[in-house]
Parts: sequence; structure tokens; C-alpha cells
Amino acid sequence: MSNSSAWYGNLATLVVAGHFAFILFVMFGGLLAVRWRWAPWLHIPCFVWGGFIEVTGRICPLTPLENRLRGSAGSGEYAGSFIEHYLLQVMYPSGLTRELQLSLAVGLVLLNVAIYAWVVRRRRSEGRARSLHEDATTSPGP
Repeated sequence: MSNSSAWYGNLATLVVAGHFAFILFVMFGGLLAVRWRWAPWLHIPCFVWGGFIEVTGRICPLTPLENRLRGSAGSGEYAGSFIEHYLLQVMYPSGLTRELQLSLAVGLVLLNVAIYAWVVRRRRSEGRARSLHEDATTSPGP
């Protein structure tokens, strides 16, 4: 393998790792809102984009990029989406159908609604606890 082939192969691997990290962020990024209040401002647009790709049946632009890099590295390209090639082979060996893709999108929405509902409940209870603590420390003693 030449240096340029290795370079393209490494870039393709980096794209795969980034793509997988993005998918994990789309699925579970709402949990970061517990720690950082700004996280939803980043997560929600990514979530909408990921959901749009699933619902419309499109291919994420990272998949063709990875395929071009793999082709430049001299290794084979694959057909279909990142999810079909990497994730569904493990999760759903029969392949990706349109119905399954829509089910994944619905699952993604339900998962994130549950995550954000939990985050909101947690913040409200922390706010109430903080308010009770402040009342207890600022009220005059007997």
C-alpha cells in the first residue's frame, strides 16, 4: 500500500469514527443537557438532521465521502447507507427496509422525547431543592 493509499484509508476510518460518534450524539446527546445547559442548542439541530435523513430515506453526505476516500485508498466502496453497512449488519442482519428505517426514526424521536422529559424533570426538582435550601438558609431562626 502506498503512502497516499494509507492516507486515504486513514481518512476514511476517521470519517467512519466521526460518523458513528455523530449517530451516538444524535441518539443520546440530550443527556448532555443535564451537565451543560447549552447542549440542546447543538444537539437539537443534529437530531433534526439525523431524523430528516432517516425519515426521507436519504444518504448522509458522510457516506459518499467515506466511499470516495476508500476508493482512493484502493479498497472497495459499499452500496447503501452507513447504517446499512455498519450498524444493521450487527443489529438487523436481513438489511434495511423502508419500514425499518421509519421505525428507527420513530424510535429516535421517542428516545429523545424521553431524555428531554427526564432532563426537564430533573432541572425542575433541582430548582425546587435549591429554592427550599435558600429559604432555609435565609429565613430568620426561632
